[in-house]
Amino acid sequence: MAAVFLGGTDMKSQGRRAVPSLMYLERQPAFSIGPDDPLAETAPQIQAASATTSHGPKSAANTAASAANLVPQGGLFWDGRADTFQQQATGPLYDPVEMASTREKVLNRLNHAPYTAALKQMAGVSGEKSPDFLLDEAMFALSRYQVEEKDFHPYSSKFDSWLEGRAKFTALERRGYLLFNDPEKGNCAACHVDTPQANGLPPLFTDHQYEALGAPRNSDILKNRDASYYDLGVCDARSAGRNELAAYCGMFATPTLRNSATRKAFFHNGVFHSLDKVLEFYALRDIDPKRFYSRDSSGNVRAYDDLPPQYQANLDTTDAPLDRKLGDQPRISEDERSEIIAFLKTLTDREATMGHAAP
Repeated sequence: MAAVFLGGTDMKSQGRRAVPSLMYLERQPAFSIGPDDPLAETAPQIQAASATTSHGPKSAANTAASAANLVPQGGLFWDGRADTFQQQATGPLYDPVEMASTREKVLNRLNHAPYTAALKQMAGVSGEKSPDFLLDEAMFALSRYQVEEKDFHPYSSKFDSWLEGRAKFTALERRGYLLFNDPEKGNCAACHVDTPQANGLPPLFTDHQYEALGAPRNSDILKNRDASYYDLGVCDARSAGRNELAAYCGMFATPTLRNSATRKAFFHNGVFHSLDKVLEFYALRDIDPKRFYSRDSSGNVRAYDDLPPQYQANLDTTDAPLDRKLGDQPRISEDERSEIIAFLKTLTDREATMGHAAP
């Protein structure tokens, strides 16, 4: 299973990241750095990043200790570099290793497509006079489609039926649900919030924030075979970010867990290909690092081998189940990990089980 898709003009160019899902993004706030409020769906006022930013423990049961954390949140892509669907659409459109298009090619398509007349009617006189305005209107139409088309956010999973009292969990799913929420066990809901909003909207299973988890280097990605190359997420999305946002280097977006059981590539670099491996990593990352990380020329394990040492202080080593050390017992056993996965499968939409889900 490939970690990343091939693209470019010859469809042979390899990207540098796994493709994130376009589903369940309709309530994503704009990128900001501010107080940790996992239930907020609006962007806080941007705060200045600090190299001495501390990390209070965060749990599914009580986030009070983490409320003072200044954390990156919101935005689209793995690094939050786009704030709107319009901005997001132009990313892969013009990326030379993805769709590899140009402004001229796109405008030619827009002027010779089955929907050209409808698009120009929507764009009006300004669209006739200004190619840039016509292009903006096309991107706006695409963004509205992602918001208004229900297939992008159907909320049709067994979990949603359970929330509405129309379904029951099996005993295995219920144990997984309790472990998912237990701050001493999976503690997954600390970041993948599973409670409805105050306005009654169903949960998105993300707090829209960013974490440095220390995912292993994925040598299947060509760029990663260069030992000097690092993808540092949030701090690489902005110029001078490695200095100005140093406290957030190595952090990537916390994705929704909806339909996660249908995915085949996990983490920003697609290094794992199953939920079993993801949960194993969460449970054993620091207990048995040789399972996940490469070795140096002397045979020593290179823990956190995809994050330079000067940024490893950004790693989450505080929140369960990532608060373990060599010699500790894991927070979640192999059987408990299987139970959590059984619960995660209840987040699969009906459409996904019929093969209609977005990747």
